[in-house]
Amino acid sequence: MERQSNSAVEVAKIEVAACTRLLNFEGVLGYSGHVSQRLPDGETLLIQAFDASRNDLTPEDLYVIDLDGNVLDGDPHARPVNELEIHSELLRARRDINAVLHWHPEIATLFTMVDGIDLVPMKNHAYRWSSGIPTHPESWHIDTQERGQAMVKTMGDKNAVLLRAHGAVIGAESIPALMVDAVHFDENAKALFDASRLGTPTPLTKRESEEFAANFKRTNHSVKLWRYYVSRGHEAGVIPDDWAQNLAPKERA
Repeated sequence: MERQSNSAVEVAKIEVAACTRLLNFEGVLGYSGHVSQRLPDGETLLIQAFDASRNDLTPEDLYVIDLDGNVLDGDPHARPVNELEIHSELLRARRDINAVLHWHPEIATLFTMVDGIDLVPMKNHAYRWSSGIPTHPESWHIDTQERGQAMVKTMGDKNAVLLRAHGAVIGAESIPALMVDAVHFDENAKALFDASRLGTPTPLTKRESEEFAANFKRTNHSVKLWRYYVSRGHEAGVIPDDWAQNLAPKERA
């Protein structure tokens, strides 16, 4: 492995640990599910230990792993998450993705268990999934390279994939963007579920999604919401004081 800055890796570990804690605190991520981040060398990633709690994950609970699943720092016999191949195969195939979340959203997963009702964009920030949210037809754990590759094939060039009777996977360009996408993904599924109880849902049209995307500053939005959630977590004691200085990205136009 090409040597990479220890400081860059340490900051990345804090980001992944913070994102995991915040998603748990906000009720998005439960006792299971996991966040990964591609490291600056492009060929390694950070992911947590199998038995580490999402509630109080620390940087020390994260491993540097190559895309073949080899642990490159810490205990060589360490046990990462069972579904490592969700992350490694997606990061291998999609160079536009640097952060991945797998989790088990209750409402979104319902749409994999009924015929003829797809999860579609309802709210404006769901433009992110206007090209579709495919459902991978296999419900078992994605715990082999072959299963990871099959999931990636189902996802294609989309930004999310549902796993039949199991959960969901999303990818984003950064940890702050991933955190925000996870929140919006859950909000959108709830909006569709609630709208269907009121009457016939009217999803975003292709034109509406395109117009919103054309005028939307995604990076600034991600920074704004990331700061909001970090601040909430910090005040609640979820984010330690000594992490705060590493969790302040800057806006870009």
